[in-house]
Amino acid sequence: MPELPEVETARRGIAPSVLGRRLERILVREPRLRWPVSAALPQLAAGQQICDLRRRAKYLIFDLERGSLLLHLGMSGTLRLLPHDIAPVAHDHVDIVLDSGLCLRFNDPRRFGSLLWTAEDPLTHTLLRQLAPEPLDEVFDGAYLTRVAKGRRVAIKQLLMNSRLVVGVGNIYASEALFRAGIRPLRAAGRITHAQFDALAAAIKEVLHEAIRAGGTTLRDFFDPEGLPGYFKQALYVYGRGGEPCRICKKPIRQIVQSGRSTYFCPGCQH
Repeated sequence: MPELPEVETARRGIAPSVLGRRLERILVREPRLRWPVSAALPQLAAGQQICDLRRRAKYLIFDLERGSLLLHLGMSGTLRLLPHDIAPVAHDHVDIVLDSGLCLRFNDPRRFGSLLWTAEDPLTHTLLRQLAPEPLDEVFDGAYLTRVAKGRRVAIKQLLMNSRLVVGVGNIYASEALFRAGIRPLRAAGRITHAQFDALAAAIKEVLHEAIRAGGTTLRDFFDPEGLPGYFKQALYVYGRGGEPCRICKKPIRQIVQSGRSTYFCPGCQH
């Protein structure tokens, strides 16, 4: 599933080729995404210039001259930049054709992604206005985590994945950040100290920044008409390494299930 670093990598990868360009047309081959693509959307957006490209949580916001497109990659969505006359393949649901001759092609096998239109400020859209702070924002720090965790018995990893409290941390990065901060994922959020939350907030920012930087090395893959966007590869300390020795203390990494999601931690390094 694309998480915050993948979406930010996608934004940075496509921005140089889309900013300032005009939308020649939008071709919708399959409107049945998570929410149906409005039949009016192609007509509303056509001919407009792309003035800005932002990210909020896992949404890409294409700011046009009059309105905005909100694109979410869902669980399996990818974006590619390629010449508009290249034949589509299975699950190529939407083409955003630019005046440069390129198109931004959205592929989504599971169709959990979305493409929506709004004529209002996109940050006030019903899907975005209730979103919590971004983990890379200055307001997200140990003091904020201490405040939202006070009195809560929920496990700290589940708290980090609550989009009403913080957006975009995701399963992989919650596990990795908790490892770096030395905190077990099952610990009650309300029993973690302010100092530990300082370390955890710093670890979250660190692991996300590292993932985004690693993604930057493969941005050329967005121009590969045969492949998928080159999401980063990085050496993970715990995620996906159940039973393998910890890179630090050599004890076997444990795998458990929390709220239906796999969680990984080191019993030696995390307390």
